[in-house]
Amino acid sequence: MSPDHPPGLDLDRLRGLLDRERPGLVNGPLSGRLIEGGRSNLTYAVGDGTAQWVVRRPPLGHVLATAHDMKREHRVISALHPTAVPVPRPLLLCEDEEVLGAPFYVMEFVEGTPYRTAEQLSALGPQRTRDAVLNLVDTLVELHAVDPAEVGLTGFGRPEGFLDRQLRRWGKQLDASRNRELAGIDELHSALGRSLPGSPAPTVIHGDYRLDNVLLGEDDSIRAILDWEMSTLGDPLTDLGLLVMYSEPLELADSPVSTTATAPGHPSPAELIERYAARSGRDVSAVSWYTAFAWFKLAVILEGIHYRYTLGQTVGRGFERIGDLVPVFIEHGLTTLQEG
Repeated sequence: MSPDHPPGLDLDRLRGLLDRERPGLVNGPLSGRLIEGGRSNLTYAVGDGTAQWVVRRPPLGHVLATAHDMKREHRVISALHPTAVPVPRPLLLCEDEEVLGAPFYVMEFVEGTPYRTAEQLSALGPQRTRDAVLNLVDTLVELHAVDPAEVGLTGFGRPEGFLDRQLRRWGKQLDASRNRELAGIDELHSALGRSLPGSPAPTVIHGDYRLDNVLLGEDDSIRAILDWEMSTLGDPLTDLGLLVMYSEPLELADSPVSTTATAPGHPSPAELIERYAARSGRDVSAVSWYTAFAWFKLAVILEGIHYRYTLGQTVGRGFERIGDLVPVFIEHGLTTLQEG
């Protein structure tokens, strides 16, 4: 495949569809490239020499069950686009698998930078770093203030019993990738189950909200929140817990997870919690449970990657170190739960 025709993207068929559905949108031959990053779905930048768009599709060789994700992602950004929440403008959903071999959607291309490492973020300097991260909290408050019914997202998830279901889901995920002894992980899972907090009123949640899933503009404002594949209606404090977890400074070499928290000027977890509480009016007294749950979830995700590595199913460098990180995440989860 040439760089202009990456796997999973048939530009001729895409052009034909765009010309039929959005006549006049494309004004020249299309070229495309895969945008690296993202959890599992594939993201391509596509352009005609003057304008650019983004195509999102499931991974190659996907099973039909995941085809639903594209419709979900497209639905949530379509619902949120008219609100104050910054998301790319959706242009088209295509459920016909004849075009690209899987359902996909097209949205506008948003200029901006996702910051993933402390080194990248440090280039902004302490004050700009501080402002950008506090802005991340304010934008989360905006998301959680959206009334799902008003934007047509009633039925987008099952909020009743959400935390219990999440805990069971990630426990099953852990069991599916068990091939070694992991001290403390069952203890953490059980302790989370015993101390399940009562959830506030459900909201639209992102599910993976962190600095490297947003695009910052040159003025450090948030231009767009990306990667909505885990979004649903549920407990808003799960988003806060994950954000707080990513704000704990971890010194990890070649880390597979974001290390932005060690950048000079990055606000402390306590500041982020305080700001969210003040701006949202929500009771955040149980935030340590949500943060410990985020540590548990990340430990399970990393263990899954380590498991695939031991089976020889990963491609690329750096996977051999992931297994060593899992105990660090378990320990942080236990400490967070015990010490609050």
